[in-house]
Amino acid sequence: MNAAEQAKFIRDAIPAGGLFAGLEWKISPTPFPLGEDLAQEIESLGRVLLQFYRATNLLYRKSVEGKQPEWVARWLDLGKPRELIELQRSAAFKNEVPRVIRPDILLTENGFSITELDSVPGGIGLTGWLNQTYSKTEAQVLGGNDGMLRGFESIFGDAKQVNIVVSEEAKTYRPEMAWLSAQLGERFVVRDSQFNNFTDGDAVYRFFELFDLPNVANAKQIFALAAEKKIRLTPPPKPLFEEKMLFALLWNRNLQNFWRQELGEGFLARLKKVIPYTWLVDPTPMPPHAAIPELNLTDWAQLKTLSQKERDLILKVSGFSENAWGARGVYLGSDLSQADWSAAVDAALRDFEQSPSVLQRFHKPSQVNASWFDFAKNEVVPMKGRARLCPYYFVSGEGDAARPALGGVLATIVPADKKIVHGMADAVLAPCCE
Repeated sequence: MNAAEQAKFIRDAIPAGGLFAGLEWKISPTPFPLGEDLAQEIESLGRVLLQFYRATNLLYRKSVEGKQPEWVARWLDLGKPRELIELQRSAAFKNEVPRVIRPDILLTENGFSITELDSVPGGIGLTGWLNQTYSKTEAQVLGGNDGMLRGFESIFGDAKQVNIVVSEEAKTYRPEMAWLSAQLGERFVVRDSQFNNFTDGDAVYRFFELFDLPNVANAKQIFALAAEKKIRLTPPPKPLFEEKMLFALLWNRNLQNFWRQELGEGFLARLKKVIPYTWLVDPTPMPPHAAIPELNLTDWAQLKTLSQKERDLILKVSGFSENAWGARGVYLGSDLSQADWSAAVDAALRDFEQSPSVLQRFHKPSQVNASWFDFAKNEVVPMKGRARLCPYYFVSGEGDAARPALGGVLATIVPADKKIVHGMADAVLAPCCE
């Protein structure tokens, strides 16, 4: 097939119910190429991120037990209701970590940056559909034609029925999960937050954020059944995995011996190479002779006085908030007026006890070459853009024997004039190839 035929084939294969409710994207005739070296690096990243999740889980537990600094658990528990903290600390979920790991990777002028980890990610069905559809045009995509399907299926072990519970907040993604479950057969069913007819031996995939529990009627039942080991549940009800401040803990100098011991020198060095320096914006007063590392500020309020050139920084809500996902609550300092930047800093300091924020170095995305098909003009349109890669790693197996496998990689490419890369009508969405 030529480019026009491929683009039309892909467009015509979009399911009747769509994949994202009310959202469209530009279609590329071909997958987005990464090159052999980057493809291999991403392939091997899953085991590093799984070990980071395990180490983070251990750090929180040891902080609760008084064997690591108490401020770790205190920070991670900020703004959380008591019942959720108790679930997170319960023996039932002691060693549980998310079984789907998805980093957001920006291609930058100095390699790539992992800006955050998403433990309740959208895009699983979409990327599965993209891989399957582009493979039919004889394209070779990372993960293969069914890597996303087999990967998602693998995380539930021998559960008799898998209930994918999608909240109203996440309804945009319901069509892609409906497509996914249809591909996987009768064992997989999409449910809403009212469903309560769970059976012993079932599994539940939690497609709702923990901040949204008051609007998820069946959440308490799901968590109770999972705590009693009557059903399998992933991701576990542990809000620490939905916090962007995990990257601030990775960089915190007080914790370097812990990370070195639990990650090993190699994994720690690899993570620090690709994770931008991150701070938790904690307004606790410092001694007059102290300074915030790297920034050389003696008070977070001084962040407001930085010049626009000095503000290559991203300020964002850490987690447990309706503003902590979908590019909400994200402020790029160099792109804002002094007044707007000051207002964002003031809000971060004011809301710390209920909704902490993190500050992260901004590494400018590099320009990449992409293309999309203009169906009105019947031609391929080249595009200079900026790219975000979302690899999906699926963790199957139990305990120390659990292993991550790469199911596929979704590329989101936005026009080069966009500062923040996220899904939008102007974006090209495509699977990745080597």
